[in-house]
Amino acid sequence: MKPIDSFLIDRPVSSSWLSRPGVEKFLLILVDLVALAAAFVLGAMASFSIRHVPIEDNAVTWWQVQDPVRLQCFFILALLTIAAFWGKGHYTRRRPYSNEVREVLGISVILIFLDAALVFFGKWQFSRAALALTWTFAPMLLLALRAITKLALIRMGAWLRPMVVVGWGENAIETARAFEDERLMGYVLLAFLVPQDRPRLDLALVDRFGRQVPSIRLSKKVDSVLDSLGNPHVVLALEQGGVDHYQDLIQDLGRRQRRIQVVPSMRGLPLYGMEVDHFFGHEVLLLTVRNNLARRLPRLIKRAFDIVVSTCALILGAPLLLWIAVRVAASGGPIFFGHKRQGQHNKTFACYKFRTMAPNAEQLLQDVLANDPAAREEWERDFKLKNDPRITPIGKFLRKTSMDELPQLWNVLKGDMSLVGPRPVITAELERYGNQVDYYFEAKPGITGLWQISGRNDITYDTRVYLDTWYVKNWSLFNDIVILLRTFKVIFRRDGAY
Repeated sequence: MKPIDSFLIDRPVSSSWLSRPGVEKFLLILVDLVALAAAFVLGAMASFSIRHVPIEDNAVTWWQVQDPVRLQCFFILALLTIAAFWGKGHYTRRRPYSNEVREVLGISVILIFLDAALVFFGKWQFSRAALALTWTFAPMLLLALRAITKLALIRMGAWLRPMVVVGWGENAIETARAFEDERLMGYVLLAFLVPQDRPRLDLALVDRFGRQVPSIRLSKKVDSVLDSLGNPHVVLALEQGGVDHYQDLIQDLGRRQRRIQVVPSMRGLPLYGMEVDHFFGHEVLLLTVRNNLARRLPRLIKRAFDIVVSTCALILGAPLLLWIAVRVAASGGPIFFGHKRQGQHNKTFACYKFRTMAPNAEQLLQDVLANDPAAREEWERDFKLKNDPRITPIGKFLRKTSMDELPQLWNVLKGDMSLVGPRPVITAELERYGNQVDYYFEAKPGITGLWQISGRNDITYDTRVYLDTWYVKNWSLFNDIVILLRTFKVIFRRDGAY
């Protein structure tokens, strides 16, 4: 066990009093109560501003409009909110952040209707604007303060838990990467535990602390291995057929661990909204998967969202669009460029962009491909050139900021595209999708998408295909909103843009 012990010396897992589960629960509950109280105060103060109450009169007005019964009622609602979060496991289990966000928003929606019903039936003279603003601020403050608290605890060495992944293949690697991406969960991957009859993992995984995660042979003495690792949290990520083959191992882990997590090998299935059912008296797990974009209501919701957001963006962004149009026109040639792309159901459409290339771009491309083998190889691989001689000075700026794609808002309004979806491709690229091309045809291409927020042009084409198909299989309006918000972050940082 010497290699394991030497590895654990440098593991970033603290034993300070802050890392005790009881202390962590208390801090998270306290932070949530502070967030709810702050939302209540900010909601009232914002309603004063809407009604043009002078700032110096806010303190007086506060006590004039706040009924003590109303304050008591909100306190009870805050306790109900904490109880709902506890029931969802927000203080006792570590959840992926997207799930936590979805549940916080869902509980907040329920609470605003409950609060409104109490105000209505109680006949309180209370500002409806204050009520709406309170429950608008609440989820934002809850999520922000939780994230800040967890990050602060991590910096102090708390909120960290050791974990191991039991597995030997692609499922184990993907599981490890998923946990690495969820920093706020606080798990620190110590090692891969590989059954004796399986080969060690060839792929070296470096975690966010810059450490190479080792692959450790899992002997029949499971207890001794886990004890030497500090009794970590166990995640079982076996390959297909592994559950049947390693029943004894699973039983040993189940007897020792109060709770283990299992990541079944289910690549290719739609995971979002999957329903789980059990049969009484049988070891049968029934999974119901749904293709959301094949259903009418989700398609209508997505289309309505596209129309509302694109219309607002075109109206509010009109001055910026006009400024860009003037600058592009000054470089000579047309302002807009409509490139033929393949859309939903393999329908060809003109994908609009601000022109970023010189008028003789096609000739310039042929010249560079004929004279530069490296550029020709890059073009055949990615259909893009990092140092493209065809791009104008204003075009470079537009591409770096992705503002060259703003005219695609018109494509969205017309119905050719969506705000979020697979990247629109030309006919020659369809063969790169292989047997996944049907997923591409199922959805409308998007101005932004999952691959754009995952590295854009810095990721491989195969990864891009995987991300596009994952998006289609797991579509939800919540995912669209998250991708749109993260797109602004990527554009600001200019990750992978050229």
